[in-house]
Parts: sequence; structure tokens; C-alpha cells
Amino acid sequence: MKVVIIGASFAGVAAALEVRKKQSDAEILLLEKQTTLGYIPNGLHLYWEKKISDLKDAYFITQEQLEKQHIRCYLAAAVEKIHTKQKTVDYLYQEQEMTIAYDKLIIATGSSQLSQKITGSDNENVLKYKRHHEAEAALAKMEASQSVTIIGAGQVGVEAADLLSKQQKHVTLIESMDYVLFKYFDQEMIQPVQQKMREQGIDLRLNQTVSAIETEADQQVTVRFGNEAVMSDAAILGVNVRPDLRFLDEHIHLHRDQTIAVDRYMQTSAKDVFAVGDCIQLAFGEDDETVYIPLVNNAVRTGIVAAANLIQPEVEFKGSLRTIGTHLFGYYIASTGITEAESLFTGQTVKACRQEVRLTSLPDADTVMIKWIYDSASHVLLGAQLISTSNILEKINTVALAIQTKQTLEDVRQKDYFFHPSFSQLISATNLVSWQEVRDDGNED
Repeated sequence: MKVVIIGASFAGVAAALEVRKKQSDAEILLLEKQTTLGYIPNGLHLYWEKKISDLKDAYFITQEQLEKQHIRCYLAAAVEKIHTKQKTVDYLYQEQEMTIAYDKLIIATGSSQLSQKITGSDNENVLKYKRHHEAEAALAKMEASQSVTIIGAGQVGVEAADLLSKQQKHVTLIESMDYVLFKYFDQEMIQPVQQKMREQGIDLRLNQTVSAIETEADQQVTVRFGNEAVMSDAAILGVNVRPDLRFLDEHIHLHRDQTIAVDRYMQTSAKDVFAVGDCIQLAFGEDDETVYIPLVNNAVRTGIVAAANLIQPEVEFKGSLRTIGTHLFGYYIASTGITEAESLFTGQTVKACRQEVRLTSLPDADTVMIKWIYDSASHVLLGAQLISTSNILEKINTVALAIQTKQTLEDVRQKDYFFHPSFSQLISATNLVSWQEVRDDGNED
């Protein structure tokens, strides 16, 4: 069996390794249009944080490691067209037009920072750094810049604002919503971070939609929004990523946002063609609605699921909870599942409560603020948000598992955790207990 995988980032590599594990005699070929594979998209942030000393270290796997698993990798191989009826892939490799046949095809092309709504967003002074070569160019540009405008206050944009402000850069952050990180947090939960951003000098422009980016003769960048404009040495595009799927043929069905439609087994509308990672929508929430959630953890899991279903559909993808965690502006923040704000658009009736919980039994213990979102009738947990000055990020994984397994508030209270006074509280932070102070709106519990 010949398995061709288009794309060698997280989803493609995960799929390749899982195929090799399950199909020891399969011929596996990875086609990657970049000149390198396995680059970690936020490698530049790791460098600015001094977690790595060189961008060359921002890789999770090498070509040599894959080839030891008898997985062939063609780098700088740009796919031009797939033919799902003939089961062939046309690609350009070393300036030659090539065609390869497949038995099974996995599309794992990832995504790029694109914006068709912002004029001038493709200018070279508008920095994007998901790829290694982009990160190298962005690093050189930022070292020569004193001011930077960041477009988009999602995780990438806010992390960049934090790291650049520590380098004494003047940072303007523009966001179309009325608070930062709105996809993951409710407004009252993220307020401490937003307040610290302003205290650290971030020029935060909320409720503003960028319309154009212009480069002046002196190479300064002007970002226009509404009737206003901000001029800086450089701009960073932190808006949503999107896949580039121009090579598909007409037999593969797409969603309106031009992502590939797949079933729970990662199978597309074309026989023996699967799609994974940032080029598909995923089930999110209780009603099986699919949405675009381009996160690394989703890319890896969908790659594994596709590989498990190559011969016949056996393993369903469990959906995404959009779980994230990060550290910025002095706070560790994490989120999983739906927010209270977005529940208004789901048709679900939810309730929410907040608790500030001590992390250990010691007198000087730090605390974590936790917001729980749950179904008002069944008490099934639907979402949670955590914020603390201590590292509580791993706790979000426990909560995500509770949501994925449809635990109720009563179930969560019964979860068995270890106790040690130096490391934990009498009741774990993620045991929702009724005798602790609860802040909520109309919580009957």
C-alpha cells in the first residue's frame, strides 16, 4: 500500500508515524513545499523567551528521524494538482513536473497567515512567522525596529505583545473585538491580563478593524483602521490563519470558508482521500457543529485518527475542546470548552460560577481563579477558564478530560487526587466544592 501525505508539519508527521506503526509494510511518502520540515510555528517566541538559542533548534523532528522509520520525505515539493479519480498527485520537484500514484492520500497542508480583507497585508514589512524562513526575516526586522503594530489580539498577537514589550519596543495592538483573547476567555476573566498590558505600556486599540496596511518611502508601515492610523517600523499579522488548497480537484467537497469537509473518520468526499490538521473543520460543543480550530493538538490528533482509518473506518475523532494554555504579562492562563459568552449562540442553557482557590495548604499559597461553565439542567461540565500568577497550566488538561468524558459537577467533586500540604490543597483546585466562595450569576448550586 502506497500512502502519500501532502504536508510535513504536525498533522502530516503524526499521520506518517502512525501509518508506519500500523502498516509496517506500507510505502509512505511525504511531500512538503517548504525546504525544511518539523518547524515549530512559534519558534520565534521561544527564541525571544530565551528558551532556545537559535531558530535552528525550533524543530520537533528531523528528516533523518523520519527516514529511519522508512518514511521518504521530498522537501521543496510543491503540489500542483490532485486527481482523485485517477488517484495521482502532480507536483513540482527540483524544477521538474512529477506525478505520483497513491493508494491512500492524506492532505495535511497546514495553514498560512492570510487576510483577503486587509489591503497590503502581503507586504514584506508585514511580518508573518509560521515558517522558518519567515521567522528569520521577522527576527532581523524586529531587531532593527523600535515600534511595532500587531494586528489581532489572539494568542499569537498577545504573546508577541508581551515579548516585544520586554524588549522595550513600543507596541500597538489592534483588535476588532472589545477585549483580547475573546475566543478562549470571558471578558471578566481576562481583565487582569488586559489591565497589566496597559500598565506595561501596550497601546491597546479595541473595537477597531484594520482595513489597509501601507509602506512609506522610508519603509515605515502605516496601519489604517476606521478614521485612524498608526505608524510604526514594522507590523505583525496575527489574524486567523487559513489553508491554501488550490490544488484540490472538484470531487473534494469544501465548506463555505474553503476548508475541506470530512467525516468523523477524517475521510473526505473522495474515496481513499483523508484530510487533517489546519485544512479542516472539527466538531466543537454538544451539537456536533463543526468550526475551524487550527491548533497543534488538533493537528496531531486528527493525523493519528486518519492513519487509523486508512483501511476501514474504525476510530472516530472525539472532537475539539479548543484547549489552550500560555504565560503572558505575568499570568498563566488556560481555557477549554465553550465560554459563557459564546454559549448564547449555541442554543444551550448554561450557568457559570467562579471560585478563587488556594493552590496549597501553606499560609503563603498562591491562588487560581477558575470559571466553570456547565449545562444548567444536567450539570454536565462544558467549559472552564483558569488564571493565576502560578503555573497552573497542567490543570486544564484534567478539566478537558472531564468535559470530554461528559462529567457533571457532582462527578468532578468526586475525582480522586493526591494530597500533600506542600503541593496541593485539602481539596484539589479542580474539585469544584460548594463550601468555597462562589461568584456567579443565578447559580442554583
